[in-house]
Amino acid sequence: MQCPNLWTRGQLMAFSGLDGPTDYALGLVLRTADDYAVEVKIPGRATVRYQGPTPSLVELTGDFAVLTAAGKISRLVLADAHNLVTEGDFVVTEHEDSLATAVQGARTVLAPAGKLDKTLLTADLEPILQQRARFLNAVTLPDRLPDDLRAGCIKALSQLKTQIYTPEGMIHSIWSTPDRWPHKNMWLWDSVFHAIGIRHLDLKLARSLVEAVFDVQREDGYIPHMASPVARSSVTQPPVLGLAIEQLEEIASDPAWRTRLIPKLGRYLEWVMANRDTDGDGLVEWYISGEKHCRCGESGMDNSPRFDGAIQLDATDFNAYLAHECEVMAKFQPERREFWQNHHQRLCRLVNERLWNEALGIYVDYDTVGKRQTEVMASSGFLPLLCGAPTPAQARRLRDHLHNPATFGTPFRVPSIAAENTAAYSKDMWRGPVWININYMIILGLKRYGFHEDAEQLARDTVAEELKFFQLYGTFFEFYDDRRKDDPPALLRKPQIALGDPVFGQPFRDYGWSATLFLELVLSDRKYAPRA
Repeated sequence: MQCPNLWTRGQLMAFSGLDGPTDYALGLVLRTADDYAVEVKIPGRATVRYQGPTPSLVELTGDFAVLTAAGKISRLVLADAHNLVTEGDFVVTEHEDSLATAVQGARTVLAPAGKLDKTLLTADLEPILQQRARFLNAVTLPDRLPDDLRAGCIKALSQLKTQIYTPEGMIHSIWSTPDRWPHKNMWLWDSVFHAIGIRHLDLKLARSLVEAVFDVQREDGYIPHMASPVARSSVTQPPVLGLAIEQLEEIASDPAWRTRLIPKLGRYLEWVMANRDTDGDGLVEWYISGEKHCRCGESGMDNSPRFDGAIQLDATDFNAYLAHECEVMAKFQPERREFWQNHHQRLCRLVNERLWNEALGIYVDYDTVGKRQTEVMASSGFLPLLCGAPTPAQARRLRDHLHNPATFGTPFRVPSIAAENTAAYSKDMWRGPVWININYMIILGLKRYGFHEDAEQLARDTVAEELKFFQLYGTFFEFYDDRRKDDPPALLRKPQIALGDPVFGQPFRDYGWSATLFLELVLSDRKYAPRA
C-alpha cells in the first residue's frame, strides 16, 4: 500500500503490538521533527537527524521511514519495541544516558540501556521493513475510494497501528492509547472510538480494544477513565461501551464475545447509577474537580464553560449516554430486558422534564444545588438524539440549530459551544473548537431521527476538514477551528498548564479517534461501498 509522499513535524512512531510484544515502560516512542529529523520521547530523549540531500521520495509510516535522495536510500525502522535501526544519512546526534547506541559503518542501533541488540548492526533490514508494512498491505480499502481519501485512510491506519499495545499487567487483551506520547495510557471512550473506526477492516482487533477496557474493571463494577498495565484512575468517563458493542455487532455478530461483556457492562451502568446521582433525583452528574482549567475531566469535556461554576450538574451528555447504554442492555440482555427498558424510559423522561429548554430549543445542564438550568448551550445538548429522548418536534429544533449561524451553524460544525456565547468562547479545546467524536455521535443521532441528508452532509464536512489539514500537516489533530480561521496548530490546549512545553499548549497531533473516526466516516459512506 503506497504511503503519502510527505514528511511533516509531529507524527508519532512506535513499535506496534500488531507486530510483536510491546513494552509499556521502556518501549521507544518517537516524534518526527522538521528537516527529516526524529526525536525520541520515551523512555529518554534522543535526536536522530537526516544529513543527506533533500529527498525526492518519502515513505513514512508509524514504524519506519525510507528517504530516497539522488539515488541513495536512507532507512529508519523500529526492529522491535526497544531497538531503532537507522542506516544511510540518518545519524544519532545526541541522546541521554538512559539510552544506548551502537554504530557500524552507516548503520546505527539505538535502544534503552540494557535493551540494545547488536545483531541488528548486520541484520538484513529488508525483511524487517516488510514485516512492518504487512498490516497496511493486508488491508483492503474500497476500489471506488478517491486517491486523496485513500491517502488519508492509509495514514489513519498507520497511526492506529502505533497506538496498539500487547497484553501487559492487568490488561489481558490487545489495547490502544489515544496517542503513544504524551497520553501513553488506555482511555475508556478513546478505546471505543478506536474500535468503531477499525471495525470495517479488522473486527477481531476492534473487539479486543473494547474487551481491554473491561479488563481493568473493579469488582464493584467501576471502570476507570484511564488505566495502564499497573494502575487505574479514580474517576470514570463517558459510558459508551454499549455503543461500541452495538456498532461492532452490526458488522458481524459474535454471541460468545457479547455474552462475555454484557454482564460486565450492566455492572458498570449500575455502578454509575449508584455513585453519580448525588442528589438522588434520578439523573446523574459528572464528578467536578478543583482544577480550574479541568473542572470535569471525567466528562471528557475538561474545560468546557459548562463547568466553569464548579457546581454539580445533571448533565445532558452523561444522561444521554447512560440512557443509550440502558437501551443497548435491553437489546442484548433479554433476561433483564424490562429492567433496562424501564431505566431507559425513566432517563429519557427526566432528560426531557429537567434538561430541555423550550426557549433555547436545546438541552442544557441543570444545577442541582441552585435548582435551575444553566442555559450554557454546548454541543452536549445534541446528544439526547443518541438515546431517543427528544420528541420529533424537539429533534427538528435541534437539527435547525445546525443551520443557524448564531448558534451551531458555524463555518465548520459542530462547535463545542454556541457561536453567540462570545463571553466564554476561545480557541481552546472545549470552549469553541470542533471535536470529531462529538460530530460522530451527533451524526448517529440525526440518522436515528431520519435526518439522513443532514447526517451525511455533516459527515462529509467532517471528513473534508480532516482531509484538508492532513494534506497540509500529514497528521490528524485533536480538534479543529469551528470558524475556519485558524489552522489546528494555532489553536490552544489549556495553555495555562502547558508546563513550559509548547506542544502541550496546542492540539495533539496524530490523535487517536480523529484518525479512526475518519476511517469510520469514510468507510460508512455509501458512495464508496464496494459494488455488489
